[in-house]
Amino acid sequence: MDLETAGMRAAVVVAALVALLAVVLLERARGDGEGVGDVLRRRFVLGVPWGTLTTVAVVLAVYLHVQGGLTHWYAPVTLPFYAWTYLEPLGMLFAGLAHGGPGHLLGNLVGTLVLAPLAEFAFGHFAARRGESTFGSRRRNPYVRAFVLFPAAAVGVAVLTALFSLGPVIGFSGVVFAFAGAALVYYPLATVVALAGARVLNLTYQVLRQPVVQASGRPSYVTPWWADIAVQGHAFGLLVGVLLAAGLAARRGDSLPRPRRLLLGTLLFGVAQSLWAVYWYRGGESYVLYRAVGLALVVLLGVLVATLAVGERRTLRVGSVREFLATLTPRNAAVVCLLVVLAAIAGPAIPVNLNAVDDEPLPGDPVEVRGYSVTYAEDVRNGMVSIVDVEAFGETTNVTTSGVVVRNPDRGVWTTATTKGRLAFAGRSTVVVGGVGWRDTVTAVREGYETVGGDAAYRVTLRHDGDERVAYTSPAATAEPRLGGRNVSVKPTEEEFLLVVTRGNETAEVSVPGENETATAGGLAFVRDGRAVIAVTDGNETRVRVANRETYDGRRG
Repeated sequence: MDLETAGMRAAVVVAALVALLAVVLLERARGDGEGVGDVLRRRFVLGVPWGTLTTVAVVLAVYLHVQGGLTHWYAPVTLPFYAWTYLEPLGMLFAGLAHGGPGHLLGNLVGTLVLAPLAEFAFGHFAARRGESTFGSRRRNPYVRAFVLFPAAAVGVAVLTALFSLGPVIGFSGVVFAFAGAALVYYPLATVVALAGARVLNLTYQVLRQPVVQASGRPSYVTPWWADIAVQGHAFGLLVGVLLAAGLAARRGDSLPRPRRLLLGTLLFGVAQSLWAVYWYRGGESYVLYRAVGLALVVLLGVLVATLAVGERRTLRVGSVREFLATLTPRNAAVVCLLVVLAAIAGPAIPVNLNAVDDEPLPGDPVEVRGYSVTYAEDVRNGMVSIVDVEAFGETTNVTTSGVVVRNPDRGVWTTATTKGRLAFAGRSTVVVGGVGWRDTVTAVREGYETVGGDAAYRVTLRHDGDERVAYTSPAATAEPRLGGRNVSVKPTEEEFLLVVTRGNETAEVSVPGENETATAGGLAFVRDGRAVIAVTDGNETRVRVANRETYDGRRG
């Protein structure tokens, strides 16, 4: 680290300390009203949100010790900790606490640090009224509430989000949204401000990590940003948080903010956090976004949350329809609607998560690692998505996939670890497999040639523990140019790439020549000029490029 970088980081830290000190001094100089510390101490033990900090410690411990992030910070074990199926409890227990990498982890921890204190403030460490003993029961003990009940509730919600998320998920974001849902009910606008605070913290971390960024235009491989959002899990967590806060408010008789504040806060939060990004996976690398439907759902959610502030707190009677309708206040009606929406979101996950991976072996020659099978395949049925075929809005879950596939029937794992398009862009992909206390890696490498005006011809090899095997060879690809009535194709084999010359019923083939070498077949001479393969005919008078060796981002092909 050079002195200039260190100086920039120090400047950021000093600026933050100066801002904090200035706020404290200015608050004291004003001198009216209750200080922030006094407000916090009224709700928190010593004014500190211990439940939030304990929850952060639990999530961090799972990443460091269960997933092996302590020794492999940038490449933790993730596959066994996805919520694959109810038949594999390990994933269901840890999916809501585990993370896919440091960026994923830190993003959720920042969200927790800014949103969970609001939910914890509403919950409070001091449950008893003034004059009552706070140590009369374990439930009222402030230390139990701070260090046990609040973190336990967060872990419980984490397990719920895994149990009722549609398809395999990983990450604490469902709980972060539950914190947000609870905070929205009590402090809607403060929640939106806290969301902005999270962005400030994220920016501060990025600045400290890399004070100066140098960048230039370069090709990249990206999927739609909204296709990486677990919107169903986020919505589930948000509704759980809203309902828990609504129940707490009803039990304690708390007054909630005015409906307009609740509506505005929910709309701003839902739009900012992309809860409107309702999408469907069509297979391969194709997605469809229903954002009009998503925005309408966010608006309806805002209306329901706003309705929680209306109506007296009365018990809902279900002895008869007449009694039910007689006690159905606007608040109770909103709770019923939210429960129905929650059930509608969670219901489809049950049949999906009840299924197991079938015994059908993977194509090719997979690498076997302690129950895991890793291979490369194209246009194979996605074993996790298409187990139960449900058609809706013209879409179907019976889809195919192409890429590096990982399968483990004992753990309920079937996933495309790297898609075909991403491997074609990067050229190399390392898959981490493992379990509690162990890990291993398998590397997939793509090599090939792009024919001029035609498709690519390539092969994919798998490398593991000193062993290398070819997992896939593509069909031959034919170049568009014709030379003297001849077609030239590139054909991959397990050992090499061949140039195939076809004219009528006659076929000849030869190995692709090495750098600055020449090979002949079918009346044509082929020369390697750098990455290009050039065909030469008519006494060296006609030279036509027929193929180029593939290039990949980050390595030479």
